Amino acid sequence: MLEGIEKRTGEQVGVGLDSCVLPTRHKGISIVQTTDFFYPLVEDPYMQGMIGCANVLSDLYAMGVSECDNMLMLLGVSTELSKQQGAVVNPLMIQGFNDQAKLAGTSINGGQTVLNPWYIIGGVASGVCTRDEFIIPDGALEGDVIVLTKPLGTQIAVNAHQWLDKSQWWDKIKDIITVDEVKTAYLAAMFSMVRLNRTAASLMHKHEVHAATDVTGFGIIGHAQNLVSHQKANVDFVLDTLPIIANMSRVASTAKDHGQDFKLLDGYSAETSGGLLMCLRPDNADRLCKDILADGFESWIVGRVISGNKQARIAGDVKVIEVHCFS
Repeated sequence: MLEGIEKRTGEQVGVGLDSCVLPTRHKGISIVQTTDFFYPLVEDPYMQGMIGCANVLSDLYAMGVSECDNMLMLLGVSTELSKQQGAVVNPLMIQGFNDQAKLAGTSINGGQTVLNPWYIIGGVASGVCTRDEFIIPDGALEGDVIVLTKPLGTQIAVNAHQWLDKSQWWDKIKDIITVDEVKTAYLAAMFSMVRLNRTAASLMHKHEVHAATDVTGFGIIGHAQNLVSHQKANVDFVLDTLPIIANMSRVASTAKDHGQDFKLLDGYSAETSGGLLMCLRPDNADRLCKDILADGFESWIVGRVISGNKQARIAGDVKVIEVHCFS
């Protein structure tokens, strides 16, 4: 999450960036570091551990840092779990986090575990970097386009899956979506949250990304606004395309009619371990999307950077893309 950019000893240093960038006493070497934690979203504790790790690393990747040198794990074990439940859930959660770190090319060396009323999973990710290994997210230019590397709608998919066991809500949406469609969306959301943004982070350098952030709890427009407010140029971000997990736009609309407004089409629906939102030149964006597709995943040009007053908005004629993750 971006909150400010300041100068120190001639180098730009993030204060509340997706990751902080701290120059060390060694010339040309900085520590890029982030921390994050949240509550479980999915039923599988192993997958939840993987999502927790991916979510922590995502803030590092949003700065263009594709190599993490160390991670710490933060675990709040719920006091609501029985001894038998804890014996199953806790090792699986830890194993998922640890396995994901290995997939990211790093390892867990320390952390903290506490007892807590609510289960919490998260950690700290650190990279030791030279100046050319990270990208300060303040260089968006008029004429850039905006790329998103994962679909939206994870919050709705998780909620719709929970509603399968809550008749008061399932009865409200069962006429517009099938059980199989809900389960498919839930799996799509889970595997999207598990997927690391590491490839996209490495491509940020290859394709000269000017500014980036990851899309998480404040929704795509919340993070876009945060990003645009810290650009050096006087620009606006206009988002004209929203790629959304199939059928979730319809579920969100129906839920809104019944008093549950996820604000999906307004851009404020929360995401977890979402994609990177990146500003770069149009030709480079096309090449970046092709490189990501070669890795097996879709990405989308979702907006444009125009002259303005550092505001982000959803276009009035926004296009919704139904993303079918399994076919």
